[in-house]
Amino acid sequence: MTALQAARRTLSEVFGYESFRPGQESVVAAILGGRDVMAVMPTGAGKSLCYQIPALVLPGVTLVVSPLISLMRDQVSALLQNGVRAAYLNSSLTQRQYTLALDNARRGVYKIIYVAPERLLTAHFLDFALHADIAQVVIDEAHCVSQWGQDFRPGYLDIAPFIAKLPVRPRVSAFTATATQTVRQDVMRLLELKAPYAVTTGFDRPNLYFEVRREGDRDLALLRFLKAQEGKSGIVYCGTRKGVEEVTGMLVKNGVDAVGYHAGMGDEERMSAQEDFVSDRAPVIVATNAFGMGIDKSNVSFVVHYNMPKDLESYYQEAGRAGRDGEDAVCCLLYQPADVYLNTFLIEHAQENMQLDTQTQKIVTDRAKERLKQMTHYATASGCLRTKILSYFGEKPENPHCGNCSGCLMAAQERDVTREAGRIVAGVMALGGKYGKALTAKVLSGSRDERIRERQLDKLTVYGSLKSEGEENIRLMIDELITDEVLEITDGQYPLLKPGPRAREALLGDEPIRMTLTAREPAAAQRRRVTPKLMTDKALLGRLNRLRRKIAEEQHVPPFIIFTNATLRDMAAKCPRTRAQMLRVEGVGENKMDRYGDMFLRVIREYLEE
Repeated sequence: MTALQAARRTLSEVFGYESFRPGQESVVAAILGGRDVMAVMPTGAGKSLCYQIPALVLPGVTLVVSPLISLMRDQVSALLQNGVRAAYLNSSLTQRQYTLALDNARRGVYKIIYVAPERLLTAHFLDFALHADIAQVVIDEAHCVSQWGQDFRPGYLDIAPFIAKLPVRPRVSAFTATATQTVRQDVMRLLELKAPYAVTTGFDRPNLYFEVRREGDRDLALLRFLKAQEGKSGIVYCGTRKGVEEVTGMLVKNGVDAVGYHAGMGDEERMSAQEDFVSDRAPVIVATNAFGMGIDKSNVSFVVHYNMPKDLESYYQEAGRAGRDGEDAVCCLLYQPADVYLNTFLIEHAQENMQLDTQTQKIVTDRAKERLKQMTHYATASGCLRTKILSYFGEKPENPHCGNCSGCLMAAQERDVTREAGRIVAGVMALGGKYGKALTAKVLSGSRDERIRERQLDKLTVYGSLKSEGEENIRLMIDELITDEVLEITDGQYPLLKPGPRAREALLGDEPIRMTLTAREPAAAQRRRVTPKLMTDKALLGRLNRLRRKIAEEQHVPPFIIFTNATLRDMAAKCPRTRAQMLRVEGVGENKMDRYGDMFLRVIREYLEE
């Protein structure tokens, strides 16, 4: 039997899948063939199987460098359910637990060991590694090694020195979901990959519907959105811990069964919130970006960003936690201009506690600000949202209009706003660069705001010069003029609006300026169906769900660790009545068949015989 044949057999018998997903088999073959790998695969594409299957086929142990405790814990739990000997080594273990796990590792108990990057060069772990038969070193979330990436983590810089200390260099595999071409090159250089097999499986997630909503009352917009998603499970991301607490309180007050999650909460409280969400006891979780990485909950039907993230990498990774089961899902960004100021503040203060020299810190900060500009363009400029995402990651879509995002379906009207743009520039100049976007829009729209009267801004000739447009449209135009460098916004706690490099052109009307300003909510019927549905028996599916929850509660694990939603739907569609038939259900391998198969077969038989 060849190594690749053994891999296919492992895929079927251990993990319960009859075939690889696109891109997986070539990565597995490269690793088994002894090559280094650089793989960029979107969330939900099955990255973990690409290194877990070679780990089980190859002799020796596989080390997986992973950034988050929750990610390690869930990966190890899932492997144990499939009968794979695995462990993690991180700060969540007591000294006694860590020593015991390391002793087991020395005895060859584990095939896969997850380890935090900061542990690699510690004396005890290094002593183990120097005497172990290490077949493969895997770097998960590999973009964390790059200062060009959105999650630069200095501990990742220890990976290459660690590998260099090993007596025999193992295969080295790097995986990430989101990385531009610049970040990919940086990852390969910093991890010292040797002629790696490089693959990018494509960033598109056709089952995700993307939308941006720009509404004045963000709470009201969120409540309307959640009402439309009633009965479904989803994540609401907020930019700050305070925001998580306020939004959670607002939702609960309005009758939404929601829990909050952020790093400032106690371990027990945070774990309780996570378990309520992954166990489907709470359909909505409000969280900072500390939540989600490695949380393999398959039935997330929507992800809402209450605040705009700092970059498209973070946005796409977080949004990609929706629809991992292949079902249609919604990714909604509730944008307001204040998000830009909040993110600028967070960027300028994000690295202050890291051990970086001044020059490096400046590089990291400047690159983060450049990524923020790209994120702002996504949120404010017209056009297909999916095309913007794919283009950012260096992928040219066949059709620049996907038909499955608000940018395509809003039926927006494009207008010539050359005259209006000139009046906005004139207004900014008349205000002398002393005010921000909000007050500028109020002056131009002729608002009767008390602050305008107090400062006698209603006496200016530009006051009310765009009254027919309305304050909201003026603000949208200002956002696009900033994107086009006609206007600029200053840094700092109170950003001010001033003319940009192209202000004179706009003022003189030398070149026509067109913008998309008026739009309507896309009708649900217009959305392109992108995912075929299994003909599942909903009554049977309900019974299978109840059995899964009962087993999960008895074992104190999330339900998806037993079987994913996709597996239960396939089970309800195929209605297996024998062991052989059950093994043909996606996600049912030999080990899970032995552990749970008879119980689920009994429920199916009883249902069919009623």
